[in-house]
Amino acid sequence: MISPPRHAIPYPDREVDCQEAMEPGFQAIVDCMLEAGWARGEVMRALRRLIAADNMTQKENAKVEADLAIARAMIRAGKS
Repeated sequence: MISPPRHAIPYPDREVDCQEAMEPGFQAIVDCMLEAGWARGEVMRALRRLIAADNMTQKENAKVEADLAIARAMIRAGKS
């Protein structure tokens, strides 16, 4: 079970709470990878690359959403 944030609104230790909530799952993933034969360094590098890829995907998705919003606004305004 993953612990939810203590408050729905931002609070000073929210990121620390998130990290603590994520730690058991993170440790389980790392342990499974090590048991499968991957080296700890490989696992950590792969996780960093996954995070970077997710960040890039989120940025690209936001850009596409913004472009779509502009296109929809232009269509509504009759400027297609």
